[in-house]
Parts: sequence; structure tokens; C-alpha cells
Amino acid sequence: MVATFLEIDTDVTLLTEDDVYLFNEGSHFNLYDKLGSHQLRHNNVEGTYFAVWAPNAVYVTVKGDFNGWSRDSNPLKARGLTGIWECFIPGVKKGDVYKYHIVSRNGYEVEKADPMALAYETPPKTASVIWDSEYTWNDSEWMKKRGKSTSLNTPISIYELHIGSWMRVPEEGNRSLSYRELAPKLTEYVQQMGFTHVEFLPITEHPFYASWGYQATGYFAPTSRYGTPQDFMYLVDYLHQRVIDESFLLFFNAYWETIEFKLPEGIENREWQVVIDTKEPDFLEDGPIFTDGKAVPVTGRSIVLLRRLP
Repeated sequence: MVATFLEIDTDVTLLTEDDVYLFNEGSHFNLYDKLGSHQLRHNNVEGTYFAVWAPNAVYVTVKGDFNGWSRDSNPLKARGLTGIWECFIPGVKKGDVYKYHIVSRNGYEVEKADPMALAYETPPKTASVIWDSEYTWNDSEWMKKRGKSTSLNTPISIYELHIGSWMRVPEEGNRSLSYRELAPKLTEYVQQMGFTHVEFLPITEHPFYASWGYQATGYFAPTSRYGTPQDFMYLVDYLHQRVIDESFLLFFNAYWETIEFKLPEGIENREWQVVIDTKEPDFLEDGPIFTDGKAVPVTGRSIVLLRRLP
């Protein structure tokens, strides 16, 4: 969707007076819609609006492959006393690469990536990439049920993984899977093991791979190592459509020798089968069937899966 804007004199801005008020107050929770780079149409001309917060700057320009990386071609204008600098550049489009050139009050000059960008170059490159967040989601059924799946009365089991090292492709230089390649493989494994939720180690853009994402440089951009933002959306969409299922309720018993395992409160009385994994991660041993919350003894380091019977 092309962004909307307000025209103040000859300037283009996405910031309303309310935005400025909330920003100055420190209570603006949707700055990703205002700062960063946004494609829009101004006077029937397609282009990109740039906005960055640089409160100690006296001069800010945007440079990229669209202006020969010139630091003088496209200066930004300060918006009042907010510390926000902004401008609109006709013809700049999705996929163009850019950085900000900033001159501080004490004369210090530096090039910076856009902290609000939606995409970045693949490391070791560090520039920001103009992108959008357009995607057609197909997880409406999951959205309707997500309140129940995250209820305090609903058991959950979370599978945590690092996308880059979860599975590799040995035939192709041992590379990591892309977001789209990961979607069906991860879903199949999670469903097989009975997990209800997936937790990814940090996926925001980061320059140092060995940090596993804990040294983030872009909080609004999934790392480009495995695909585009839309590819990541596809992964999330795929999981929502197939993984979150009330038929799979998983519990962990990692440290107790023996416990009496019972159905949690709030689960309707019907027949369930206990599946206990006490050996390898892919081995499931069928246990007893019980009804009406009858306790079941579980011994040793076990993963307990409740499989609802048809």
C-alpha cells in the first residue's frame, strides 16, 4: 500500500501534529510507520520519504545507489525541535540501498544505516534497503483462536531454535535453509513432536553471525541472510496455519523421579492418550488411556504428550 502523507508548505511529511506531540512525550508506539523509509506518491510522482531521529546533528543527508552515494545531493530538513530530519526523493524505489550521512554539532561525521529500516543488505554489507511490509496473510483461523491458545489455562510447549543452524544443506556448501525452505520442514518436525509454539532466537538484522542475533542493528527487519521480509512472513503464516493445534498439548517432566500427571483444569473431560518420550527425540512410546482427569504416573526424564483421541 502506498503511504499517505501531509504536505506542509513545499515539504512532504508523514508526521502529524499528534505524531510530534506523542514523539516528544515519548509515548509514540508506531514510529515504524513514520520514521525510516516509506514509498509514497507526491504530486503524481512515485518516490520515497525518509525520516530519521538525529537530535545532535546539524546536517543530515541520505546517500545511496540512486544518487551515486553523494552526501550532498539529498539533504534532509529538521522538523522543528523534535530532532527528526526528513525529506522526499522522487524516483527512489523499493530495493534501492541507502545510508544517512550525519554531521554532529562538534563536527563529527559518520555514515549510519537506518535504524527503522524494514530490510538491510546481507552481511558483511551494512546498508539499509528500501522495502515494504505488504503481504497477504492466510492465518485468519489462527487469529480467531490465538487468545485461547495463549490463555493461562491452556498448556503450551515451546520449541526454541536458531534458524541459521537448525538444518543445513550439505550438498550446497552446508548453507542454511531459507525462510521458505524452513517452513514445511520445521512445521513437520514440530507437529511430529507435539509442540504448540515456536520461539526463534533473535531474527532481527545483525552484523555478526556468531552472536546468533543478540547484537541487533535493525529491530524492524528480519535478517536478510535467509530471505526477504515477505519470506519471513510466509514462514510465520505457514506455522500459524498448521502448527497451532488444540490436538497437541505438550508438557515437560525433566527433573522429578516420579510425578502424578493429571489433566490441567479447564480441559474438557474426554478420553486422552498419554505419549511418553523417554529415549530419543523422535521416539514416542504410547502410554495408558485415561479419562476425567485420572492421574498417570510418569517416571524419569520424560516429555509427556497428551494426544486427544478421535
